[in-house]
Amino acid sequence: MPSIHALPFDDASIRLWAQADPRATNWPVVYTLEGGSEVYVGETLNMAARARQHLANGERARLERAHVVVDETFHKSACLDLESYLIRLFSGDAARTVLNRNTGIVNAEYYQRPQYQAKFDAIFEELRSRGLFTRSIPEIRNSDLFKLSPFKALTDDQAAATVDIVESLFHDIEAGIESTSIVQGNPGTGKTIVAIYLVKLLADIASQDRDEEPTGESVFDDFFTHGHRDLLASPRIGLVIPQQSLRASIRRVFEHTPNLDPAMVLSPFQVGHSLERFDVLVVDEAHRLSQRAAQAVGVQTRDFRLITERLFGADDHGRTQLDWIEAQADHRILMLDELQSVRPADLPASVVGPLVARAEADARVHRLATQMRVAAGSDYVAYIRDVLSGEDERPQRPPLGEYDLRFFEDASAMRAEILQRDEEVGLSRLLAGYAWKWRSNKDRAAPDIELDGLSLQWNRTATEWIRSKTSRDEVGSIHTVQGYDLNYAGVLIGRDLGWDAERGRVVFRREHYFDARGKANNNIRGISYSDEDLRTFVLNIYAVLLTRGMLGTYVHVVDPELRAALRPYFSSD
Repeated sequence: MPSIHALPFDDASIRLWAQADPRATNWPVVYTLEGGSEVYVGETLNMAARARQHLANGERARLERAHVVVDETFHKSACLDLESYLIRLFSGDAARTVLNRNTGIVNAEYYQRPQYQAKFDAIFEELRSRGLFTRSIPEIRNSDLFKLSPFKALTDDQAAATVDIVESLFHDIEAGIESTSIVQGNPGTGKTIVAIYLVKLLADIASQDRDEEPTGESVFDDFFTHGHRDLLASPRIGLVIPQQSLRASIRRVFEHTPNLDPAMVLSPFQVGHSLERFDVLVVDEAHRLSQRAAQAVGVQTRDFRLITERLFGADDHGRTQLDWIEAQADHRILMLDELQSVRPADLPASVVGPLVARAEADARVHRLATQMRVAAGSDYVAYIRDVLSGEDERPQRPPLGEYDLRFFEDASAMRAEILQRDEEVGLSRLLAGYAWKWRSNKDRAAPDIELDGLSLQWNRTATEWIRSKTSRDEVGSIHTVQGYDLNYAGVLIGRDLGWDAERGRVVFRREHYFDARGKANNNIRGISYSDEDLRTFVLNIYAVLLTRGMLGTYVHVVDPELRAALRPYFSSD
């Protein structure tokens, strides 16, 4: 069992320990330095020497106590792994501000790693008993602060994309030219992770803390130089999040992260209103940027016109929020998946297609393929889209491993199972397409969804619904779950979708679709949307809902004919 030495973080205490234990100067260890609401996690072969370096640094010299983890079986790989593990858990716990950079997080395999990871959990529990953590590992892992933290071990394709983007960015800054880079990927490939990681990385490069020297073990070490810092002198960096709910969650993450600030997390309207240009804008879910159309509230429809007039000199109805981004920032980095556009007001294909083509011509398109969310892998995401589109021959169900994909004939039985999963692992919610009227918006006691003996309401809050106290008893819509992870998702496919037996395909039924802005014509631009147009958006909605569950997805289809048609795809029988 590892031992954890607790001692005051000062030169005299470190020297006394080094005199009593030779491992203080020649043994691989992992340590935490903590004081007040701050913590730093590190690993080293010479704790005494590394402590002296920290004590010479103004930021870390104010930390008060050290906890040094020593184990007879530790080696460099295990220490790097434990260091990364503790950093991620401290970040998700949010009781303390993590002072580390995010470039040292690793996820490398090594001999007997599972046995070491079992030790890591015991180390966590010991540190928790000493007051360093406030929540359990499952509680931390289920939190948005953990899932949206910039302290992540990137996959190979995420790391490659990030390196290429940063290299190109510095080249363009030095050359004095503007640029647009695009990151594409299916749901669950980690576009939001890359966006947050990028902002943290750039902010750290720009910071004046020069104590933490590159280790030579990170692919990003070459960017931590005086020259790169000078190129990012006093930068204006922003992260644009079109969805209100996700924006609020990421602001909380930035509030607890050094070199980041909640004010860096922006809505498109905040970008448009800004009187100062940005050096770099990273845009998550860029496909959700809006074209000119009636907005959620009247003041935003007015502001759309005012911003366009200010930026371009006239109220050009062809301008989109993407034009605002391009006008307000020298460098744009866009996370994009046009198959997740869910409303007619989202960026149209006539804008997205040429945008991607231009970026490809400049070798500025980076594609993510590794599936990080759904345990069943990327084949599951493609399978869901093929099942819903019905354009090709019947897709073959891919191997799903232990992924829990189930089909329910009865909605109440599905809800009971979702509640059971929530008791077991948390983060299990009911979701639905917008196929029921939002009656409770005007009458707080009115049920919205009445089905198979159930009487349920839509989400009562549009901001961070998944974490709300009432979410277990409610049903989430696309507007509250896009961009989030669940452990289990129970999806109600409503009567907005039906089955055309003659054509053998899923069809859209406008009369059962109750998202007013989701089916409204664009009167400002004179665009009308056919049922086939809206079918595309609604299928995108269900594809998003059906790919929220990391461990499992449960499905109930309301329309009897569609239920019979889809049953073979989702049932394990």
